[in-house]
Amino acid sequence: MERELDSTRRGFALAGAAGLITLGGLWTPASAAEHKRAKAKKPGGNAHEEAEESVTPPEDLMREHGVLDRVLLVYEAAMRKLDAKEDFDPAAITQAAQVIQDFIEDYHEKSEEQQVFPRFTKANQMNGLVATLLTQHRAGRKVTATILRLAPAGRQDGDERRQLVGAMRSFIAMYRPHAAREDTDLFPKLRSLVSQNEYDSIAEQFERDEKQKFGDDGFEKMVDRVAQIEKMIGIDDLAKFTPA
Repeated sequence: MERELDSTRRGFALAGAAGLITLGGLWTPASAAEHKRAKAKKPGGNAHEEAEESVTPPEDLMREHGVLDRVLLVYEAAMRKLDAKEDFDPAAITQAAQVIQDFIEDYHEKSEEQQVFPRFTKANQMNGLVATLLTQHRAGRKVTATILRLAPAGRQDGDERRQLVGAMRSFIAMYRPHAAREDTDLFPKLRSLVSQNEYDSIAEQFERDEKQKFGDDGFEKMVDRVAQIEKMIGIDDLAKFTPA
């Protein structure tokens, strides 16, 4: 009996030394993942840093869609001003399109194309949706190039202004359903296609790619960049969107 107690104590001591969390005497996959996240946290890190460590791949992609949607709001505001022939700085449109190009097309969509879509193709899941999303990525890049080309002429009434409004309108019309389908149909299913280790690996790759392209706090920098464009075009006050 004494030997059994001693053996149990040694077992608990080893578990404690490894930092394992047990449930009913078993080391569950959930506790293993939690242990991995705990090890990943930086010593002395604040709450924001710890929250960043636990962002899942779908959450990461969805919050990037938030940046996209805020740019679409800028496009909508620009179209209203152009249609009403109100004077404003067309640089707001140029800067908004550059955010789309830098953050959405050259980073966010490449993350999807390299890390997400191939896993659905490999699993033979949602092939039709993935094919459409890829086609829309290519189409969106062409529309963005058109917006960047036409934006400087936004103040001048004529064909170029009408083409610019048409390009922004078509971009919005495509990307609203595009992002919604990804958020509700595609991203939530990703977890069921891969192991926990692979799921964690995708999140780590997203973090590495973001840091390599934008430096530390890349997402926060991009949000600040969009906020400045919102001020330029007069939609920075959220209260203005509240119905009277």
